[in-house]
Amino acid sequence: QTEPQTVELAAVLKKVGWRLLPFMLLLYVAAYLDRINVSFAGLQMNRDLGFSDAVFGLGAGIFFLGYFIFGVPANLMIERLGARRWISLIMIVWGLVSACLITVTNDVGFYLLRFFLGVAEAGFFPGMILFLTFWFPRKEHGMAVARFMTAIPVAGVLGGLVAAPVLSLNGFAGMAGWKWLFLTTGSFSALLGVAVAFYVADGPAQAKWLSLEERQVLINCLAADGRGARAQKKLILFASGRLWLLAAIYFLLTLGMYGFQLWLPQIIKSFDQMSDSCTALLSAIPALFQAAGMLTVARLSDSKGQRRWYVAGSAGLAAVGLILTSLAPNPVLALLALSLTAFGLWGVVGPFWAIPTATLPRHAAAAGIALINSVGNLGGFAGPYLVGLIKNSTHSFGAALGVLAGSLIFAGLLVLLTGSEAEPAES
Repeated sequence: QTEPQTVELAAVLKKVGWRLLPFMLLLYVAAYLDRINVSFAGLQMNRDLGFSDAVFGLGAGIFFLGYFIFGVPANLMIERLGARRWISLIMIVWGLVSACLITVTNDVGFYLLRFFLGVAEAGFFPGMILFLTFWFPRKEHGMAVARFMTAIPVAGVLGGLVAAPVLSLNGFAGMAGWKWLFLTTGSFSALLGVAVAFYVADGPAQAKWLSLEERQVLINCLAADGRGARAQKKLILFASGRLWLLAAIYFLLTLGMYGFQLWLPQIIKSFDQMSDSCTALLSAIPALFQAAGMLTVARLSDSKGQRRWYVAGSAGLAAVGLILTSLAPNPVLALLALSLTAFGLWGVVGPFWAIPTATLPRHAAAAGIALINSVGNLGGFAGPYLVGLIKNSTHSFGAALGVLAGSLIFAGLLVLLTGSEAEPAES
């Protein structure tokens, strides 16, 4: 006769959350820092290496080409190798690639290393989302992802706080400050990759920090949840007009996000010729508004049960901020306008990702979300590159900010065409 179950599932999930999510957040902070460190390094690197705005914009954005091309193949490897080995491996690799940016002497080397950094990071975010499904049942998964994704604004704040003192090392031990920045953030990721090999378990069955009874409770829950059994069925989903509309919207949103994020320090420096360290510190102010926007808009969207209007409103708010930035008569007002932009840009994240969850057929939601993320992230290539080209031609950020604002306004209009989020998804 089976003994009565004495372990509560809620207690097990709480224990799993405290064990995994803070560490996973730290990993994502490292990933995001290595993605955006070039925005701070560019304050000195462009000057030292003679890079034009067009060269920097292409190098900053080309990361996302590697990310796009290798996103799906990389994610398949996590099931073949297991989460612990795969995440450990790619973190060590991208940490070394990021550190190798200290060797850059020309534009070709810059492009290649940024591309391979995107290749190495491609499997991380989707891999982590998949990894969470090994530990959390469906109804708990959304909150786990939200807690994991708070790493984005955290990394934005830390990016400025870390870059300021590191850039001030310019000339220390005969090495430029921007090289110290790449070396510091890259080494941090590689060391975390080593830690993953010792800290992370592939799933509940391998979690020695859970008791046998706790493991069994969680394994039984996940088995009953039937996670993943239908995720890859009905590939006809990829002919869905709604799916491609969502992918187009996300492309336009990420175009604005990364056009803003990867040029932010140089936009701030254009207000007033302050020191590189001071510029990096001021970049942390809009990052605080990223966090405020992400949390505030997500909470309002959840409480009202509305998604489309909050996405459209947040995108419109960000567009207004970009336009005000280009018109601001002094640096203080311009920084406030950039903060408004950051609030709106990252405010779209929560309500946007709630739309495919609610409107795509349940059996194909995982595949659909992966496609939206993959195609949409190409905007991360287009945004920084466009800003660089326009800045190179006009010698001002004004027109470039106008293009980013136009992209966000268009995204806001398109999201209103996605149909009511209250419509029941096909099953």
